[in-house]
Amino acid sequence: MSTFQTSRRAFLGGSLLFVGGMALAACGKDDAVKAGAKVTLEQWYHAYGEAGTQQAAIRYAKEYTKANPDVAIKVTWIAGDYSAKLHSTLLTPQAPDLFEVGDFQYIDVKNGLFAPLDDIVKGQEGEYAKVALESATVGGKLYGLKMMDDAMVLYYRKSVLEKAGITPPQTYAELAAAAKKLTTRAQKGLFIGSDGLGNAPYLLLWSNGADLLDTEGKKVVFNSPEGIAAISALKQLHDDKSLLQDFTTDWYDPGAFVQGATAMQWCGLWAMPAIKKALGDDFGVVAWPKFGDAGKPVSRIGGWFAVANAKSKHAEEARKYIEWLWIKQEELQKDWCVSYGFHVPARKSVTAKTTEFTSGPAKDAADILANTGKAYPNLWNTTMDSLFAQAVLKIAKSGGDAKALLDEAAAKCQAELDKQLA
Repeated sequence: MSTFQTSRRAFLGGSLLFVGGMALAACGKDDAVKAGAKVTLEQWYHAYGEAGTQQAAIRYAKEYTKANPDVAIKVTWIAGDYSAKLHSTLLTPQAPDLFEVGDFQYIDVKNGLFAPLDDIVKGQEGEYAKVALESATVGGKLYGLKMMDDAMVLYYRKSVLEKAGITPPQTYAELAAAAKKLTTRAQKGLFIGSDGLGNAPYLLLWSNGADLLDTEGKKVVFNSPEGIAAISALKQLHDDKSLLQDFTTDWYDPGAFVQGATAMQWCGLWAMPAIKKALGDDFGVVAWPKFGDAGKPVSRIGGWFAVANAKSKHAEEARKYIEWLWIKQEELQKDWCVSYGFHVPARKSVTAKTTEFTSGPAKDAADILANTGKAYPNLWNTTMDSLFAQAVLKIAKSGGDAKALLDEAAAKCQAELDKQLA
């Protein structure tokens, strides 16, 4: 797997490593399991690094069983490569009844692994970010319900920019110029990832009106004129030597920013508590700047989806628990998002009632997410991502012909897309 691919998905399990990097085993078999219940659901979570999340998940399960005595829930905490363990287990009789997934993949629905959830969301679609719904929709049906949204934004040190006479960048040209001017012997201007790429290729595409796939999801389009122009511009940051690279932590950890190794860093909302603790009010956030006059600012929306196993004997009970926890229980949703880590509640009405997002950089990040958030299409898989990455690396670091490289990658990605759709 390429460093680009690792960086792309690392926020799913690695975004919380700076919090504590826990590697927890599964819960004890009696945790949240009520003797005498007619049905026991097994629920899987990846091993969150935020202290208290495991205990919270067990508490939510017990509260549900208290209200629904016939249904008990066994919470299982999965350390290590969660996605690999989940997908291998889903093919066996030991598969969990409900679980969470990060990047939503079309192929899982095609293979009949996920149960539809659109009926429990019907009439409440406006509560969720449109891109979050689109990510988990296949054939007009919704197969994943967002638990929380992770905003990714550009952090900047207020005092450093002010001293240099720089305002927060609003265009890519301003970002590149600021990164160059802010680079000194002691500090680089910008950190987008230890590999010098991070999320930037996607952000550049989106900020110039380009995309990975067309609106119907049938054609690869990242090699459009707009896409080629935007991706080509990444080389400027490398040529200017204004990028922090090969740092000890990656873009999803705030270490480089709080240690003063960079003046600006692309990172997630989850890092804001640690940044605020280290820097006080000496930071702000903006979206990734628009690329040229015809572009628009963008941000990335991540997070986790609650999913029911379509092949479970208790799929209906699993769907009801998902509805209870992630639609009906506002206080528990707030608790999950801000009592342990720092995430935006997936439901807009819950976010509006969460005081942590009513002022300051946290409000700015939530507003950026709501107004500019973009997500990967569910047909975009790891093979396509790797092919795209190889082309971008050659363009940004070796000065390869952008059109030729992206055309070649697009043709290979199209073959992969056609295989999925067949």
